[in-house]
Amino acid sequence: MFTGIIAAIGKIETVQAKGGDLSLQVATQKLDLSDVGLGDSIAINGVCLTVVTIGTGSLSFDVSRESLARTSLGSVQAGSVVNLEKAMAVGDRLGGHIVSGHVDGLGTIMSLNPSARSTQYRIELPIDLSRYVAEKGSICIDGVSLTVNNVGDNWFEVNIIPHTMQETIINTYQAGSKVNLEVDLIARYLERLLPTADAGVSRDTLMKHGFI
Repeated sequence: MFTGIIAAIGKIETVQAKGGDLSLQVATQKLDLSDVGLGDSIAINGVCLTVVTIGTGSLSFDVSRESLARTSLGSVQAGSVVNLEKAMAVGDRLGGHIVSGHVDGLGTIMSLNPSARSTQYRIELPIDLSRYVAEKGSICIDGVSLTVNNVGDNWFEVNIIPHTMQETIINTYQAGSKVNLEVDLIARYLERLLPTADAGVSRDTLMKHGFI
């Protein structure tokens, strides 16, 4: 599990094809590796990957076909920058929200517009994920925990403050950029658990079961 609070920006050193999938070597920059061991989980752009090699200031990961099909990692190249977060430890502060590192789908940056000292991003998402995104709810974009400010039928908006812009790769986004999306775990499991899940979750259903 992760929190969506990015610890460092890393840089892809090598991308190597291996037996139909990929091996990535990532320069971890300022990420503290003193407590990282083989087999540990690290989120790279919101994708939970397993450490298979530890170097001096670098980590290596195998990326499966499933991850390549569902995330943006298949398009990274040597020199690409990525968001990094170590798995949270028991007792850590939960500064963002609970993030699993299991990407639900790809979003596309539709527009970015200045909003005082911040920047407002509108992001298109797959229509089958839109029901999990709510105004003032949480969403994870490339591993970054963010608050949804506005929603449409197939898009949502987030506001990025200067600190987040500086400490993540969001400052590299342009219109058309692809981003990894993970919806709020609570929304995903709530739909699965409710008796009326097959018919969709409505406001009336949530009120009936005491959620709102």
